Order: sequence, then structure tokens, then C-alpha cells
Amino acid sequence: MTGADERLRRWRLVLGGGEADGTGCGLSGTDAAMDGALTALYGERRGGAGQGGRDRSAGLGASAPSVARWLGDIRTYFPSSVVQVMQRDAIDRLGLSALLLEPEMLEAVEADVHLVGTLLSLNKAMPETTKETARTVVRKVVEDLEKRLATRTRATLTGALDRSAKVSRPRHRDIDWDRTIRANLKNYLPEYHSVVPERLIGYGRAAQSVKKDVVLCIDQSGSMAASLVYASVFGAVLASMRSIATRLVVFDTAVVDLTDQLDDPVDVLFGTQLGGGTDINRALAYCQSQITRPADTVVVLISDLYEGGIRDEMLKRVAAMKASGVQFVALLALSDEGAPAYDREHAAALAALGAPAFACTPDLFPEVMAAAIEKRPLPIPDPATHQ
Repeated sequence: MTGADERLRRWRLVLGGGEADGTGCGLSGTDAAMDGALTALYGERRGGAGQGGRDRSAGLGASAPSVARWLGDIRTYFPSSVVQVMQRDAIDRLGLSALLLEPEMLEAVEADVHLVGTLLSLNKAMPETTKETARTVVRKVVEDLEKRLATRTRATLTGALDRSAKVSRPRHRDIDWDRTIRANLKNYLPEYHSVVPERLIGYGRAAQSVKKDVVLCIDQSGSMAASLVYASVFGAVLASMRSIATRLVVFDTAVVDLTDQLDDPVDVLFGTQLGGGTDINRALAYCQSQITRPADTVVVLISDLYEGGIRDEMLKRVAAMKASGVQFVALLALSDEGAPAYDREHAAALAALGAPAFACTPDLFPEVMAAAIEKRPLPIPDPATHQ
């Protein structure tokens, strides 16, 4: 194939054929099969629909066998990242959620965070014959996330805990020599090539006791599905650290404390109920009631801030917690999807209280928590994502 032929082939696959696609390019073999899989989901004229092109008629139908075959096809012809996008589009565009209640369908799909969110939203309607398969799918995603996130999270937070516990009169073996030398450089004696350590800086002993309390307060409205998945995984990782006492609270218009299930994030996820309204004030009231050491507590609110409760009470609670010494973190999302739709007025009000709300990726979350533990400015990624 020449370069021009290859460009026409790619445009043909993008546009979906039809009388006026302008490429004059025919497809055969694997290309024709790929085009068939795309057409089944997006219809013909893929590039023109919504912009004057013909309506995107889809050809999957609603039967489990045809969808199962299609799922097999796309896994054959496209990389995993593309498969996940196409599955998500199929669920959104064609209303295929009901088919995920069948075990055979669940075994055929490519599992990812978004699929887990869809399964959680269907949890209450899921028949017993499907629940075990669904838990297996969810567990695979959760375990993959833990492998990716746990080691770095523990390392980052252990360092932050040690730094936050530094003492002014440490024992010899507890001296932080790097910080001590930096703090005493002004006392350098050139004639002796030595620094006189006027002030020693050290770490607290590697205590088995709890150094920090962390409260994860998670909005379980439908739009927060991906955030809920990641927060549950991080909650389990934090709970595995003996120096951190972790509490996990989910809420809509009611508040549910899932702390006793933190040893298994899958149990946490199946203990949630996506959808419903939002009462942030009630959730924060509960979290506030559980705080016993405000100066050593980090509260992380993960919500799009569309408050259905009492707005002024919510803001008063945040102000009271901060005044008592609590480190308060407001995340609009904890996912790879960027900033979601959120209530900008409430975000601005939190910012005025010294608690700017911003979207956070899973990779950044350990750094955010480390900053909160050390009581230093949070590493907000992009001013455009918060008020």
C-alpha cells in the first residue's frame, strides 16, 4: 500500500462507508470485519452523524447471542483500551445494561473501572445466578488497581508520616541527618570542615501506634461511580497501614459507614448503592462526630458538590473542622476522567474557607494525602479544574 492508499483506508474505516464518504475505498478481510463491528455499534456515516450525516442506526440488536459475538469480535480486532471505550458506548447508546445481568455476558466483556460502576448500579436488580460472576469481574479490576497503586501509596504516605513525626531531641539512631545538616549549614566551620549541629532534627520512633486518622467521605451518586471504585481501593490500602486509622463513609441522602469492610474493597463496593440524591451536610455531620483527634485527622470529601441538604450548615461544618485543626481535602473526582460537572458556587465557597475543590487522578492521590498529612499546600494539578 502507498501512503495515499493507507490514508484512504483509515478514512474509510472512520467514516463508515456509504455513497458519499468520498474515499472510493473498498474493504476486505480483517478490515471488513473491523468495519462490521464498528457499523454494528455506530452505524454507517460514523464521521458525519450529528453533523448533517445520516442518523447512526446500530445493528447489534438486543439479543445476548449477537452481543456476545460482537464482544468477541471487538476483542479480536481492537486493543484493550479501544474495546473498553466501545463497550461503554454500547451500554450507553444501546441500553445493553440489562444484558450484563447474564453471567455469560459478564464473562465475555473486558473488565474496567467503568464496567464496575455499571455493575454496581445494577447491583440491586442482579439475580443471584449473576452475583458471583459479577463479584469475580469486580475483584479482577480491584486487584489490578491495588497492584498498580498500593506500593507507591504506602511508600509515599510512610515517608510523610515519618516527616510529620519528627522530634526536636531525637535519640542518636532517630536523627534525620539530611534535615539536621540542612538546618545547621549556617553553623559550618571551614577550618574544621564541620557543621556544628546546634539543633537536631529526627524522626519519631517507628511506632506501632496510630499517627493519623483519615476519613474518606464518598458521594455515591451515579456520576461518582469511577471515584467510588478508586476510593474503595485506596481505603483498603490505607487501612492496611498500622500508622493510619482509616474510616470510609459513603452517602447519598443517607449515610453508611463501611469501615468494618475495609479489608475487602469488593465488599465495600457491593455495600454501596449508586444513584439517589445527595446530602453532603448529613455526611459531614456524621464524619465530624467520629473525630477524636482533630489535629491529627485528615477528612477527604469526594463529591461533585451538588448539595441536596442544607448548604450553609455544610459550609459551617467544614469551617468548624478546619478551625479545630482538621486537614480538609475536597476532591471533585478521584478518577482518570478529569474534572466532572460540579457545583461551582459550592466549590467557590469551599475555596473561600481555604479548602479548594479540584479533580484528582489516582496517580496524584498519594501526593495529595502526603501533603495533607504533613500540613503543607496541596499539589493542585490545574487551576482550571477548581474555583
